[in-house]
Amino acid sequence: MDIRHLQYFLEVARQRSFTKAAQSLFITQPTISKTIKGLEDELGVVLLDRIGKRIELTDAGRVIETQAQNIVKSFQNLSSELGDLMDLRKGHIRIGLPPMVGSSFFPMVIGEFHKEYPEVTLQLFEDGAKKVEIDVASGALDIGVVVLPTGSDIFDSFSFVKEKLNLLVHPEHPLAGRTRVALSELAEDAFILFQENFALHDRIIEECVRAGFQPRVVYESSQWDLISEMVAAKLGIALLPETICRDMDPRRVKVIPLTDPVIPWHLAMIWRKDRYLSFAAREWISFTQSMLRKSSQESGE
Repeated sequence: MDIRHLQYFLEVARQRSFTKAAQSLFITQPTISKTIKGLEDELGVVLLDRIGKRIELTDAGRVIETQAQNIVKSFQNLSSELGDLMDLRKGHIRIGLPPMVGSSFFPMVIGEFHKEYPEVTLQLFEDGAKKVEIDVASGALDIGVVVLPTGSDIFDSFSFVKEKLNLLVHPEHPLAGRTRVALSELAEDAFILFQENFALHDRIIEECVRAGFQPRVVYESSQWDLISEMVAAKLGIALLPETICRDMDPRRVKVIPLTDPVIPWHLAMIWRKDRYLSFAAREWISFTQSMLRKSSQESGE
């Protein structure tokens, strides 16, 4: 048994599929099947229960999964620390970014970081903030950007954006001429929301319920620009952060401050407290924090 055997097993356990695990690891399915069979023979237990095309962990498999995670994590930490001791200013960082966050705040940061550390590669994963938080917690991502508050105390973080949500309506909407709108006034409107893996999806629904109504959701999307286009097409109303609203064409969409309540949109970068961070990841955090703070000061926020 070597560390790769455990890594292959963990990926099959995570994907619940030999095919998907092989694709994720960039190896052939026969190779991964043979490795798992060899691991079962060596340990003298069955690790995976193959039910048709589905794969489930046996009791022994669940025990091995827990121990293998600890072993692989320790091995990764050892490799990272040795690399740092050798002062290799190289590295690979897995970063989770919600789509509208990545396009609004990070292109310049990524460009400047690449100039400073050309041998550090950044692998960006675009997903909703809820999924990003889950993946940072599990170790699938090194660092992620989420909407505060997070649901866990296992993270270190720094906050870099504090904004609020605005209301988007079509110019012919009855509220289009207003200077501010209370959330309760939207009880009869059709809502266009982000998909369920976005933190704003649950946040908006929770605030609507507090305001006394269950929102009627007619469309969901992962893209803010598609949401604004649906508003422009008179398909419903939407609530989006101030940063996004600054790019709206007032001839097609009216942006109105939302009050009573004000729904905050606070962003933070998070990483696991108990996980070793490579030199590259620590530099990314420090570099990003400095650049975003500087950008905020220059914009007068």
